[in-house]
Amino acid sequence: MGMPKEPLDVAQLLADVARRATEYLSAISDRRVAPDESAVQALGRFEERLPVTGCPPREVISLLDETGSPATVATAGPRYFGFVIGGSFPVAVASNWLATAWDQCAGLTAMSPTASKIEAVAARWICELLRLPEDTGVGFVTGSTAASMTALLAARRVLCSRVGWDVDRQGLFGAPKINVVGSDDLHASVAKALGMIGLGRDSMIRVPVDAQGRVDVDRIPALDASTILIAQAGNVNSGAFDDISALADMADRTGAWLHVDGAFGVWARTSSKYEHLVSGLERAHSIATSAHKLLNVPYDSAVVTCRDAGVMEQALATTTSYAIKTDGREPNHFTPEGSRRARGIDVWAVLKSLGAKGFAEHVESCCANAKRFAEILADGGIKILNDVVYNQVLLDLGPQPERDTLLSRIQAKGTCWIGPTMWRGSPACRASFCGWSTTIEDAEKSAQAVLSVRELVRVAPR
Repeated sequence: MGMPKEPLDVAQLLADVARRATEYLSAISDRRVAPDESAVQALGRFEERLPVTGCPPREVISLLDETGSPATVATAGPRYFGFVIGGSFPVAVASNWLATAWDQCAGLTAMSPTASKIEAVAARWICELLRLPEDTGVGFVTGSTAASMTALLAARRVLCSRVGWDVDRQGLFGAPKINVVGSDDLHASVAKALGMIGLGRDSMIRVPVDAQGRVDVDRIPALDASTILIAQAGNVNSGAFDDISALADMADRTGAWLHVDGAFGVWARTSSKYEHLVSGLERAHSIATSAHKLLNVPYDSAVVTCRDAGVMEQALATTTSYAIKTDGREPNHFTPEGSRRARGIDVWAVLKSLGAKGFAEHVESCCANAKRFAEILADGGIKILNDVVYNQVLLDLGPQPERDTLLSRIQAKGTCWIGPTMWRGSPACRASFCGWSTTIEDAEKSAQAVLSVRELVRVAPR
């Protein structure tokens, strides 16, 4: 016989986790952004064979916190500017904890009336915030790739049906050709989504862009009713926006399906200062955007919209003999998954907490921080490669060997974290300002850290 298990005190365990998480977040503004090497090396403690017998849950949590926490990257803090990551609003962290304790399967109303109702409200609020038609379909998915995949599934279905082909039943063998048109700078997640739905990663007709990464509207090829036209709201490097209104005009004239890839850019719609960047957004047939970027909810979370909710449901609805039907919105008719967590609760919590005005101020704050960061670097002699129209800053730290040396030392310094990229065939660096906790002072401190590292490298003996 095995040893008797000690009784599990759930309240004590969760209180311990809450204490540890609170301490972690309370200290994150003052800690290094990148972990030091000793913390990374300590992760070796996790390297063990699968235990034959377990250990008390509190010991599991202790190991996670005491060894895992020091080796995390402080993406939840105010000076992480890599990969368009913004951390999570405290209210979203709290709602996420509660929703996790509820442990609801958010696929059907019958499985969770609470999740279904809150997600329906969050979906309506998203439409109000982005000023989309009120009957727009909204789904809560994992990330931008899943959002684009979902939207493009709806597009594929509509375009095939126009010529009498039921792609859901007949598949793609022998299906009519669908043309896909997008810019040279379109994000890799869209190409991945095209591959996942069988249209091919390399099938897209690539259109040249201008110096900032905006698609050249005059060079878009002839469109027709069998074309998916993809616009970009927020270039992942420069932050530049395609002319969505002009592309919507083209789609209206030709019958093409207009999809907007706007992982972080569509939220410009919420601000009177930046709404001009996404003029015409309401005319898109579908939109993909991340919620774990500028909306600042925990991973993983994204939103997909479709102007015709019925089309979205037809492409995604699942019918089973055991499903309990209701007359209302069924969440799994708007997502690829049937079983999933209630992502919309975190979205609802942020929007309920901030309101439309507060969220617009958050977006404007991120953009102001980006501009201030760029100003200080430019004054210090660093070339800024983009027009800082939104929350992205592209900077030139020299040819690749020099850039890589500077980046590694900036990251090792720990004040802030910026990452590498390529821009127009040359090495560059990118800083993305997305976090609610970042202040102007954080932007200034980070810019000064970049300048100080560059100066140290310049004067160091060779």
